[in-house]
Amino acid sequence: MTLCSCSFPSFLMEALLNEWLWREEFWIPPGNHWKDMEMKEGEGHFPLPRHLIYTLPLALIFIAIRYIFERVIAIPLSKVLGVKDRIWIRAASIPKLEAFYKQHSQQPSQSEVVGLGKQCGLSQRKIQTWFRHRRNQDRPSSTKKFCEASWRFFFYLTSFTAGLGSLIDTPWFWDQSECWRGYPKQPVSEAHYWYYMLEMSFYLSLLLSISVDVKRKDFKEQVVHHIATIILIGFSYIANYVRVGTLVMLVHDSADIILEVGKMLHYALWAKTCDVLFVLFALVFLVTRLYVFPSRIIHSTLIVSMQFYEPFFGYYFFNALLFVLQLLHIYWAYLILRMVYRFAFMGKIEGDVRSDEESPVDDNEEEEEDGGECSWEQRKDAINSRLASLANNCVLNNLTNQTNRNSRLPKTR
Repeated sequence: MTLCSCSFPSFLMEALLNEWLWREEFWIPPGNHWKDMEMKEGEGHFPLPRHLIYTLPLALIFIAIRYIFERVIAIPLSKVLGVKDRIWIRAASIPKLEAFYKQHSQQPSQSEVVGLGKQCGLSQRKIQTWFRHRRNQDRPSSTKKFCEASWRFFFYLTSFTAGLGSLIDTPWFWDQSECWRGYPKQPVSEAHYWYYMLEMSFYLSLLLSISVDVKRKDFKEQVVHHIATIILIGFSYIANYVRVGTLVMLVHDSADIILEVGKMLHYALWAKTCDVLFVLFALVFLVTRLYVFPSRIIHSTLIVSMQFYEPFFGYYFFNALLFVLQLLHIYWAYLILRMVYRFAFMGKIEGDVRSDEESPVDDNEEEEEDGGECSWEQRKDAINSRLASLANNCVLNNLTNQTNRNSRLPKTR
């Protein structure tokens, strides 16, 4: 009696899933059935939804491997390349300001500064300086940013190399119409199965750790990108869009390799090498994301696929996700082209508005942030130059007055 009562809820949930979520019209083209997807021995295996359950423990394993990688490999490598962390002035311990900083805002308004000054008995200038120093304490170090970039570079390089090796001999790598020949009953090889599982696990690990990673200018776009990528990989696996899905992942990894190594050298202050890599990254990104991706992949999924099967829910949903990615590509391409313009007409890259740049804690405090290192030297040089100019003016005035006096002497005599 107890066994039957325990198994009934699970049976009911499975029945509901089969009736609503795993309906054939959602996942496979019309005229096909789940029973037709069964593979014989030696033909490979057909993608099943339960396979995606393994991505969650794999994502946790990725986080653990990343923790070890950053401390054993990335940090020593940062020292070898000369990455240096800026030392900020620590804010004084003021409990009321600390509570306001954590509970309300890191950038108080003018009225809030006045109120805090009255509560603490400090001037507005000191309140603003305290908040600036406190924000600087929370800024991520160059070493932390270098470690993140090196971890992503390691994964993208490994993933791209392994993915290219598994795809270069496949017919759909050279002719994208082969992605749909025999669809949906297409066996998945072991290599492509693991390619999918590891890619989805990696992006899931990035999404799980995004709250503790460096917050960047395109933070919201990155969240949308990770979520869309996870949904895209998961849905394409269940709907057996594996062939075209492997091409999507390969195209994205190609430009990310150059981007991440460029970040690493940017944090190491290798300016000239970084500029060369940026130009190379811009070329690869624009070609792969704005030409190859829409003309080869989206055209294949949107137009060519209709020659092999009738459109169904999965067809529209999959293409909608691809268009979301393409919109993000256009946004990032705009940022890259803006940087290319500055680089071409100004001769150097002012700052770094690439997609990995950290979101500024205070847009107007860049010069003041350097106070611990170079601000005093700059101010001292400015004061000395002003004093020298004043001294020169005084000398010139004295000489002029003396000349005028000498010129008047003969007339007086």
